Amino acid sequence: MGNNVFKDTWLMTVRNIKTTIRNPFSFIPNLIISAFFLLVYEGGLSGISQLPTFEGADYLAFILPVSIVSAAIGGAGGAGQSIVKDIETGFFSRLLLTPASRLAIVLGPIIAGMLQLLVQTLLIIGMAFLLGLNVKTGFAGVLFVLLIAIGWGLAFAGYSVGIALRTRNAQAAQAGTFIFFPLIFLSTTFVPLELIEAQWLKIAATINPTTYVFESMRTALIDGWVFWDLMQGVIAIVIVCAITITFAAVSAKGAVSRK
Repeated sequence: MGNNVFKDTWLMTVRNIKTTIRNPFSFIPNLIISAFFLLVYEGGLSGISQLPTFEGADYLAFILPVSIVSAAIGGAGGAGQSIVKDIETGFFSRLLLTPASRLAIVLGPIIAGMLQLLVQTLLIIGMAFLLGLNVKTGFAGVLFVLLIAIGWGLAFAGYSVGIALRTRNAQAAQAGTFIFFPLIFLSTTFVPLELIEAQWLKIAATINPTTYVFESMRTALIDGWVFWDLMQGVIAIVIVCAITITFAAVSAKGAVSRK
């Protein structure tokens, strides 16, 4: 049974990757937007790094996680869109009639979305290096940032797939993904937490898991191997993944039972 699940998951993942490659406009706009965030924010707000609170930190390294997380949201949304497309074309119903693992049918789009995110993140980090990015922790720090990005993308992908399975509607699935974009801006997006003056925004940033993902990446990029600061992002990802993947699994059972 275990081997069948792995084989089915592999086949479903490859299928979704091929579908994405055949339709590059499904991910190119998201990549462009993420690159736009990096260029505009670094160019227009880099003077903030002269404030004493930044302690001379590179603003490019500070703002880079924002571009990566925005890519994670867009990339994860593609997983849900893939499910919806299969539902609307009737392919999802045909899949349920095959011996294919139900878990694989759900995991395939999620893993494909994560791999898409990995490529996008590599391109964004490559652009950052061209702009002069300096990583305090070196190559190992870049790998850590990639792992955090993939983990956060997994969390969003689980939610996106869950919404897609429940609504079976492309517009609803897309709208469900967009509600995560405010999480980026209700966080330490442009300045550290201590520089946020509005009390309501500071409270929102404190309870926002995106804040800890940002801080974890920024620690690896700017401060070095500060264990607890790095682990806060990991813990936030584990908690959110547990919630969203469970949501996707429950939604998948509901989708199967409706057949």
